[in-house]
Amino acid sequence: MNEDSPHIPYTAHLDGRPATTDDLAPLAFSGHAHFTAAQIRDGRIRGLDLHLERLRSASVELFGRALPEDVIRAHLRRALHDGPADMSLTATVFSTAGEFAAPDGDPTLLVRTGPPSSGPDGPLALAAVEHERFLPHIKHVGEVAKTHLLRQAVADGFDDAAFLDREGRFSEATIWNLVFWDGESVVWPEARILTGTTLGIVRRQLEALGIGQRVAPVTPADLPALAGAAVMNSWTPGIPVHRIGSTDLPAAPRFLQTLHRAYTAEPPTAP
Repeated sequence: MNEDSPHIPYTAHLDGRPATTDDLAPLAFSGHAHFTAAQIRDGRIRGLDLHLERLRSASVELFGRALPEDVIRAHLRRALHDGPADMSLTATVFSTAGEFAAPDGDPTLLVRTGPPSSGPDGPLALAAVEHERFLPHIKHVGEVAKTHLLRQAVADGFDDAAFLDREGRFSEATIWNLVFWDGESVVWPEARILTGTTLGIVRRQLEALGIGQRVAPVTPADLPALAGAAVMNSWTPGIPVHRIGSTDLPAAPRFLQTLHRAYTAEPPTAP
């Protein structure tokens, strides 16, 4: 239980202990950090190895060093022990030195839990906007552009936004990976993207199931020839997309079933 809110079964732990207001207040102005997000079901998590590698590699790149894996796992276990069987979990690594300081302080880990989520039902309409994330391979915080572009897309009558890189290729969406269907194979867009943990799970399970997949550039001009599109993130392996920009996309139930089948083939594990 959270000591400050005893009736709410969700917690915030800093390096394995309950976080205080003084611990959390500086984070309101901290943008030099990275994180991973996961859905916990029955106290277990799919793709734990992918989450741990994401935290390790991003910490090495941003801070020059990473927390030991056994320390991270112990902090995750503590958060799971103190919460319900099903919940959302976010693990954020930041530096005690904060922003605009060199060298960095020691990396520290904030683990927050909240209500479980499966994402929106869809299908979604996505605006196509030109945008490239800084350090796109890292799941980092402080990305004001993503929220701004999402809100702009909603104001224009869409549900969310999909990004086009400087070469005119689709890369990803605001908080989603994009994935397409050509009628026979899953198509991953060729661009500089954040390789999501759900994407990693689906990709390796598609291979294990013998289902075709390929990486290829996808531009707005390619959309009419495609047989379906979806978005995925830690909430879900697939929400259908029925329109991108002005192009309608067909419903593809077999495609969505394939994505969900691959995801559920991944056995969940405990930290």
